[in-house]
This record gives sequence, C-alpha cells and structure tokens, in this order.
Amino acid sequence: MKFAPVEGAATLFTPAFCDYLTRLHDQLDARARELRARRLAVLERALRQHVPPSHPPASEATTGTWRVPPVPEDLKQPGIEISGPCSITSMFINALNPGPEGERAAGDLDDDEDSGGHRLIDTVRSAHNRLAAVNRELTFVDRERNRNYKIADGDLPFFMHRERGLHLDEPDVTIDGAPVNAAVLGTALTLFYAGRAQADRAQGIYFYLPKLEAAAEARWYRDLFDLSQRQLPFLARATIRAVVLVESLPCVYEMEEMLYELGPYAAGLNAARWDLKASIFEFVMTDPAQVWPDRFGVDIKTTPFLANIFRRLVAISLKRGAVPIGGMATALPNPDPEVNRAAAEAIRTDKQWEAEQGFIRGWVAHIFHMKTAGDPFKKLIGSGWKPTEQMADPDNYPVAIRTPEGPVTVEGTRRNARMLIEYVEGWLGGRGAKGIDSLEGKPGIHPALMEDLATGRMSVAQIAQRIIHRARETNAGAEHDFALVKRLLGEELADILARRQGVDTQDRYRKALKIAMRWIKNYTELNFRSLGSYTRAELDAIAAAPDAF
Repeated sequence: MKFAPVEGAATLFTPAFCDYLTRLHDQLDARARELRARRLAVLERALRQHVPPSHPPASEATTGTWRVPPVPEDLKQPGIEISGPCSITSMFINALNPGPEGERAAGDLDDDEDSGGHRLIDTVRSAHNRLAAVNRELTFVDRERNRNYKIADGDLPFFMHRERGLHLDEPDVTIDGAPVNAAVLGTALTLFYAGRAQADRAQGIYFYLPKLEAAAEARWYRDLFDLSQRQLPFLARATIRAVVLVESLPCVYEMEEMLYELGPYAAGLNAARWDLKASIFEFVMTDPAQVWPDRFGVDIKTTPFLANIFRRLVAISLKRGAVPIGGMATALPNPDPEVNRAAAEAIRTDKQWEAEQGFIRGWVAHIFHMKTAGDPFKKLIGSGWKPTEQMADPDNYPVAIRTPEGPVTVEGTRRNARMLIEYVEGWLGGRGAKGIDSLEGKPGIHPALMEDLATGRMSVAQIAQRIIHRARETNAGAEHDFALVKRLLGEELADILARRQGVDTQDRYRKALKIAMRWIKNYTELNFRSLGSYTRAELDAIAAAPDAF
C-alpha cells in the first residue's frame, strides 16, 4: 500500500490499519466497480432510450412483515442535527457546542462528503478530528483571528459520520497500484479510530450512506460492516447503524429494499432534497418535456410529486420501524436582524411541515438557527401527536416524476451561474461548503445560504438542461445557449471581483469561472462526473486551458 505523505497520514496508516484496509479492498473493490457499471447502465437507459428507473419486482423486502432492528434511543430523539465539514476543525467544534440559546443539537453530522474538500488531507483531518471529538480533546487555535476553539462542557450530540460515496476513488491511496475506494477508506478510518473510541464508551457508531442508487449497494455496505466487525475485535459487540440518504432518483424506487438489505445495520432514511433534485435533472436531461422552471421556486412543500416522494419515505420508515429524517435548513446569520427574522420564519415553516409529515428530525447548517429548526419537531412529538395509519402506508404515495410548475427565467439562470462561480472558488480553497448569497447586491431580504456540492450539481444541471433544449424564457422569449450562459458567467464574475479584494482571491475566482464552464459543458455532453472525482492538478489544468465554450 502507498499513500501520499500529507500531514497526519503517517500516524493513521499504521501496519495494523493498512492490513485491515487491504482486506476490505481485496473483498469489496471489484464489487464496487460492478455496482458503478450497473449505475451507468440505468442512467444510459434513461438518457438514450427514455426508460426511467422503476420499482424492482415485489419481493420479501416489500411484502414481508420484517422490521429493522430496534433503533437506538439516540436516533429516536426529536429535534435537529447540525451538519458541516468534519475536516475544518473550527466548524466541527462549533457544531458540537451549544447555540446562542444554550442548547446543543441532538446529533452532529460530521461530514466528509458533500461539504468536505475531497482531498486526502481532508479525509485524514476528518479521521483525526472525529477521534479527538469522541475523546473530547478537539481544540483549534485561529491565530489570524486570535480565537481559541474548544469543546464546551456537557453532553455532546450523537455523531453521524458521513463518508464519501462508493462512486469515488482516492487516487492518493493505492493498493497494488490501484486507487482505494473512497467509501472503503473513509469508513475504515472512522471504524478503526473514532469507532474504537466510541465502542469503548458503549456509544453507537452511526453512518449516513450517501448517493446510494440500488439495494445491492446497501448490501455492499452491510458486507463492509460485517467484514469490519469480524476483523476488528473491538467492534465485535459494537452497535453500528446506518441511515440511507435518499438523494438519487433510482434510490426513490428502492427505499424499502435498501433497509432490508442493510439488515442488522438498518436504522433510517433521510430526505436529501438538494441531491435528489440534482439526480432527477440528470436522469431527465435529454427529455424536452422535463425542462424545469427556476429551481429556487421548486419547493418540496408545494411541489406535489416531490412531497409525495418524501411522504413515501416516511411511510416506509413507519412501516419498518425505521427513523425518518428531514432536510437541511441552510440560512446563515446576518448582521441585519430583519434578514434573520425572515430566515427564521422560513425555517420554522419548513420544519413544521416536515414534522407534520412524520419526520422526527431535520438538519441545520449553523448553530444560530438551531433552536428555530429543532423546536417544531420537539413540540409536535412532545404534544403526543402520532402519525395516522394512512401515513404509514407507502401505497398511498406512489412515485410519479412530473415537471414542476413555474417560470423559466434568465435571472434564474444567472443565480445558478453566480452560485457556481462562488462554490467552485470555495472548492479551490479546500472547502466543500461555503456561505453564498446568489442575490448579493440586489434589493430585498435574502440571507446567505450554506451551499454544498449538491447545490453545485443542481446549478450545473439546470444550466446544461436549458442549453441542451434551448429553453426559452417564459414571456420574454430569450433563448438559452452557450453564448447567453457565457455572458451571464462573465457578468457575475465581474460583479464578484468588484466586491472581493486580494490577488489570490481574485485569481481563484477567475479559475473558478473556467472550471464552471468545463463542468457545464460536461453536463451538456451527458458526462455527469462528480467534481469530487477531480484532483487539484486536473482542476488547475482546466483553469489553464482555453474556455470550454
């Protein structure tokens, strides 16, 4: 085995860990590649033959009377989970600490996936940070701001570990010259280090499983956990549970089957709104009847087919004894109290809707809005409210993909373009999550939102879809093409550069524009490669190359 000599790696890649990782690689890597090929075949059928994903045939998974193993009490807590990049130590510590009202989140989603940086250094830092957090030893000194970060006294939230998905490799860690699967690497590091510390404390070891598309992939994770418990004696009696992130269109049709295949590790389902929208875009990309309106107006609460997908998620969870977990509240605090008031009201309305659908928790991106986001779940469940029998029947909520109602506007495309430039700039700086106001400088109340890779995918996909179908603006009639999009990107870059100082910062934004164009062009060519699969050297080469369009 070889690994890049990034800071902190040598202390993790001990002989014992390398032996464990090699065994996992030898038994799981080939299957992961087969599963990727199956994913691509499903996508190709949708794009080339207009045959969308669908439900598998009826099976024991859908007709049997099974239930998931009893869910640990931790995971039954109503309220909120706070989410953020695990590799950015200051943000991780803040997430573990009380918010302004003095309350902690119920759970912490320590993320190395959609808000992570996707470099080996990020994965290594996440592993060290998770272990230090479990041991309550995590600290950070920000010398530029003269600030010290440490974990406050009191009970910590339970940890929800989210690693990169099985669709990604880690090129900086190789076995016999082949890159290690990113999901195997991240999960192995967490189980071997933070997992051992959690097992020693009799804590449950909980994972979110990202980007799953088929029940066979859930089975792959079950085997990963089985192998780990057999190979690591300290995990033999540990409680390991997993929650599936419902964030791909094929997954929507196999939610019940996924819980079944996870077997002893199954715990719940999560309504991952942004990534699901991005996935739907990708699967309908070649269908001219599925051109979406501006994505900002496509709200889960008011878009019936999306609402029913997540009501079905809740119904399956209730039927099988699993926990249903809602989506993300992304608003960030603002110096203007009126902006904070409007953001809080929107969050409260959103989480009240989720609670009334039967979700027991949601996510929040910042401790400032933590209590606002968590209270609707706590109050409704605390009142003794119970879901109805109808809410526990998945057949009441069939899956039917529709084109949402709403206008197509150039201004909506412009917001996507600005978000994309801002997001890629953060990515080049090593951040997978960044606070972005896509209406910056415009009148009205619009808080910055903590955006992650899912929003980047949505923005790219919607722009590409409009170019492919030369979508016309509702009413005005302007047609989308590469020239229009390039103009919008250029105008937004110019406005951003007028607001941002520093040679290095402005250079990153210029590079971000070039990468954004390549990403969009890829999507118009039906190449949906994840930004997380590019090395920084590859991104530098794209930034130095001629414009993609």
